[in-house]
Amino acid sequence: MRRLAGLLVVPLLLLSAAACGDSGSDSAQMKNGAPAITKGEKFGETPTLSKGSGEPPKELKVVTVSEGTGPVLKKGDIAQVNYYGQVWDGKEPFDQSFGKGKPFDVTIGAGMVIKGWDQGLEGKKVGSRLELVIPPDLGYGDKGSGDKIKPNATLVFVVDIVKGTSVPVSATGKEIPQEDKALPKIGTNTDGKEVSVTVPKDTAPPAKLVSNYVLEGDGPVVKDTDSVVVKFNGKTWKDDKTFESTYATDQTVTWPMEQLSVKGLKDGLLGKKVNSRILLVIPPDQAFGDKEQGTIPANSTLVFSLDILAVM
Repeated sequence: MRRLAGLLVVPLLLLSAAACGDSGSDSAQMKNGAPAITKGEKFGETPTLSKGSGEPPKELKVVTVSEGTGPVLKKGDIAQVNYYGQVWDGKEPFDQSFGKGKPFDVTIGAGMVIKGWDQGLEGKKVGSRLELVIPPDLGYGDKGSGDKIKPNATLVFVVDIVKGTSVPVSATGKEIPQEDKALPKIGTNTDGKEVSVTVPKDTAPPAKLVSNYVLEGDGPVVKDTDSVVVKFNGKTWKDDKTFESTYATDQTVTWPMEQLSVKGLKDGLLGKKVNSRILLVIPPDQAFGDKEQGTIPANSTLVFSLDILAVM
């Protein structure tokens, strides 16, 4: 099964952070030791890049083209960015989000993109335009990616940091009594550590979707046009075994609601408030039905403890 945490399609990206600043003599092709932006230099404009000249840097290079005035991005924040990517010796982009109408979401430091992005974005201000020059060991290495990124390619990105959202480690809403003994019991700790999910023994699972508050927050309600930032612990009812937990890795997941393919997951989130923890019990006909998904057997009822930490 594709991990539920990976329901998002994650594009190319990220590395480790290095220095900003000038780099000796530049040509018309180069500026501050990086390929020059030839068109659309201002924040928000669609850029184009010149071809790199000479040998590319061996370490990550981060050039602040223009600095924003927003908050500084820290590990765990969700950044919404637009980007334009080109290989050092290329003349055309291999990928970009400019002009597509929606920025790309990045969780800073989560390791869900290439290392050059993770390290290059951390510590930068919202509203900034950056140029990242990413050596192969912080990009796609000796394997490359697809037809456009060859093995051992140096990557160049122009990145606009459009928005940043701070994400708490846990939901912290008002505790709601869990009085139905026929339903799983969910832990109420708010320290960001694993949240327990205890499925009742010798009890038949409910035939209909259950979506109940465990901790009820006071934030905005989740809409079908949102991207929702969550942590979760997911189990199968029958054997009371965890198939995936993001609490265990201390990572968040961002799900665009419009792209969620598990009906019960989507329906259970809609209308719930940010800063809440919910119990979800999803019957097979609203989960994966009669199809086995990795470690999840066919016809499984799924149980989630799920923290709604933010919406984008």
